[in-house]
Amino acid sequence: MKVWGKLCGAFFGFMFGHVFGALLGLWLGHKFDRALSQDFSVQEGLMGSLRKQALKSRQLFFHATFSVMGHIAKAKGHVTQAEIQVASLLMDRLKLDADHKQAAQEAFRQGKSVDFPLEQVMEEFVASCRGRRDVLQMFLEIQLQAAFADGELHQKEKAVLEVISDTLGFSRTDLTRLISMIEAEFKFHRQGKRASAADREQQLQDAYQLLGVTPEQSAQEIKKAYRKLMNQHHPDKLVAKGLPEEMMEVAKEKAQDIQQAYELIKQAKEFK
Repeated sequence: MKVWGKLCGAFFGFMFGHVFGALLGLWLGHKFDRALSQDFSVQEGLMGSLRKQALKSRQLFFHATFSVMGHIAKAKGHVTQAEIQVASLLMDRLKLDADHKQAAQEAFRQGKSVDFPLEQVMEEFVASCRGRRDVLQMFLEIQLQAAFADGELHQKEKAVLEVISDTLGFSRTDLTRLISMIEAEFKFHRQGKRASAADREQQLQDAYQLLGVTPEQSAQEIKKAYRKLMNQHHPDKLVAKGLPEEMMEVAKEKAQDIQQAYELIKQAKEFK
C-alpha cells in the first residue's frame, strides 16, 4: 500500500492551509498514490508479457532449428553420422542443459518423420521473428551448414531448403548466393586446418567466395562487401534483434570466418 503521496500531501497542505489544507492535500496525495500504483501495475504487466514473449520466441527458435535440421537430414532418405554429429556439436556449443538438450534431440527426431509439418513450423517461426531479416538469415545459414555436414548438398536437401528460403522471404538468388558462401566457408575451414602452402591459392579463392566477391573487384568494393557481412553477422546486434543468447557462439564463429577471409584477401591484394 502506497502512503507517501498522502503523507506529503497532508503535510504540505497543513503548512499552507492548516486543517482544510491538510484534508485537501490528503485527498490529492491519495489520487497520486493510486495513479502511481496503477502505473507500476501496468509496467509490471508489460514486462511480464515481454518476458513471456521472449521465452516463446526462444523456444520457437530452438525447436525450429533442430526439427528443420532433422527434416533436411532425412530429405535424401537416410541420415548420415556426420549430420547427427553436426546437430550434437551444435547442442554442445549452445551449452544446453540436460532438459533442453533432450528437447532438441526430440525436435530433431520429429523433423525426420514423414508427416513433419515443415511449412507450419516455418510460418510460426517467421511470425515470432517479426521480420528481423538478419536473424532469419542466420537461421537459414545454420540449416545450410548442417546440410553441408557430409561435404555436399544433395538435390533433395536443396529442394527442402528452397521451401525454407521461400517461407523466410528470401529469393532463389539470395539462396544461391548463400549456398555459395556456405560451401566456401566449409572448404575454408577444411583448408585452414591443413594450412599448407599448396592449399594457399584454393583457400584464397574460397575467401573470395565466402565474401561474395571476385579477385577482379576493387579494394573499395571488397571492403564494402566485408562491412556489410560483418554488420549482418555481428553477434551483439543479432542478439539485440532476437537471436537467443545461446546462439551467440555460432554468430561469433561466423564473424570470425568472415574476418579471416577478409584478412587473407587483404594480404593477397596488399591493401589496408
